[in-house]
Amino acid sequence: MKTLSNILGLFAFVFLTSSCADENYSVSEVSTGIFYHQGVHEDPTEQNIGAIANVGFIIGERCVAVIDSGGSYLEGTYLRRAIKKQTDLPICYVINSHVHPDHLLGNAAFKEDSPQFIGHEKLPAAIAARQDYFAKTFKEILGKAYTGSEFISPTLTVSIDQPITINLGNRILTLTAYSTSHTDNDLTVLDNSTKTLWTGDLLFIDRIPALDGSINGWLTTMQQLQSMDLNFVIPGHGKAGSTEWQKGLLAQIRYFTVLRNEIRKIISNMGTIEEATQNVGLEETNNWELFQLYHRRNITASFVELEWE
Repeated sequence: MKTLSNILGLFAFVFLTSSCADENYSVSEVSTGIFYHQGVHEDPTEQNIGAIANVGFIIGERCVAVIDSGGSYLEGTYLRRAIKKQTDLPICYVINSHVHPDHLLGNAAFKEDSPQFIGHEKLPAAIAARQDYFAKTFKEILGKAYTGSEFISPTLTVSIDQPITINLGNRILTLTAYSTSHTDNDLTVLDNSTKTLWTGDLLFIDRIPALDGSINGWLTTMQQLQSMDLNFVIPGHGKAGSTEWQKGLLAQIRYFTVLRNEIRKIISNMGTIEEATQNVGLEETNNWELFQLYHRRNITASFVELEWE
């Protein structure tokens, strides 16, 4: 039987471990009042608490908007504390760029702020369809870091091709929903005053992009992003900055163009999906981190779409 001192010692150990991790959770200011935490190029684990995506916040004169809440409830609490270190203003919005857990599992950490949760018009359906599978899978993957995580649907949605604006107090953000691209529920956030764009997973830098939507749609959306007049870009994964995004976007366009061209050739020659997964895009192997984990999945998803053209 554990003694009181044993129990208190265990609580102290957990608290100190959490505090140390919290202190190491850093955010960088990429433009005035715009902060982000850069996720690691790894798959989610209990050790990295699911903090693999870029998340952050924008501070206005009236309140704060969170842009993606993190890959676990624990990361969400770290992000919230990082916000409170920067400002005492209330958190009025939590904006989710899409359905993937590394971007929204931290939502529950902000419930006490009573924010408006915002997402793509198709995000509620995407959450409803996947949350049982995601909950089971990520509870196993994240362990204690998952405790407290919830799938919270948006209370305000953005329609495709009908952007909305929100005002944080002398700071207007434009939220744009897209047709099926990386997923069927991608949303970007543009800070108009600094021309800073949060792309969500419409843009991966260095880490291989993961297709969960439409290769044709994503390529079209990337062309749209390429034409935008921007000063700073914060991708879903990879380093934020003023110039990196242009190189990263070109690399992503090249990658998916290679996949589409080579898969179309195989399909036109009556080839199989197995042939495609073994041969397509191998010249891209050294251009991306985590290539072996996601490349074959990208080919499979692309092949299924393209064979019905």
